[in-house]
Amino acid sequence: MTVPALRIENVARRYREGAGALVVLQGAELSLAPGQSVALVAPSGAGKSTLLHVAGLLERPDEGEVFVAGAATRAMDDGGRTRLRRETIGFVYQFHHLLPEFSAIENVAMPQLIRGLSKREATSRARQLLDYLGLAARADHRPAELSGGEQQRVAIARAVANAPRLLLADEPTGNLDPKTAEHVFSTLAELVRASGLAALVATHNLDIASRMDRRVTLRDGAVVELG
Repeated sequence: MTVPALRIENVARRYREGAGALVVLQGAELSLAPGQSVALVAPSGAGKSTLLHVAGLLERPDEGEVFVAGAATRAMDDGGRTRLRRETIGFVYQFHHLLPEFSAIENVAMPQLIRGLSKREATSRARQLLDYLGLAARADHRPAELSGGEQQRVAIARAVANAPRLLLADEPTGNLDPKTAEHVFSTLAELVRASGLAALVATHNLDIASRMDRRVTLRDGAVVELG
C-alpha cells in the first residue's frame, strides 16, 4: 500500500483572541498521494495559510495528527520537525523570496548546500533544474535581472532542489499576470507529474484549480472535497 505524502487527521488549530479563542481548523482531514496535485480553494480568512503551515510543520496542531511521508509529527521535537521539513517538504510562496545578492543558480543550490551536498553537486543539480524549467540562459542572473515569472520559476526550482516528497504552494501565481501565471503553473504541474511529488496548492485562480487532480475547500474549519 502506498504511503501518503501527507495525511492530516482530525486536526484542530486555535488562536487566542482576547479572553476567548479563534477556531481556524476543527476536525480537518486530508490525504495526498504521491504524484497527486490538490487545489485548496477558499476565500481569504478561511484558514488556507494555517492549513499549509500545519501541513508544512511550521505550526503544531492543537489536536489531531499530521503525518508526513508516514511519520507522525505532532510529538516530534523542534529539531526532528526541522529535519523532516528540510528533507521532505518544499515551499513556494506568492512572493519568490529569492536572495537578491545571489544568482538564480546560487539560490537553487543554497538548500542543497545546507543539506550537506558539495558545491559541485549542488551547482550541477541546480543547473539541471533551471534547464528543465527553461531558465538555462538565465542561471547566472540575479533576481533583479529576471522577470516576475522567471523569479517564480527559480523559486519553484529552489523548492524542489532537495527532491521533497511534498510541495506546498501558497498562491504561487497570485502576483503574476494571467499569461505569466499560466506559464508558471504549467511548469509546476509538469514538475509534479515528472517527479512524483504530491502538491497542495492554495489558489484563487479557478482555471488553475480546475486542472488539478482534486479540489478542496475549508468550511467551518473542516476540509471539504469539491466536485
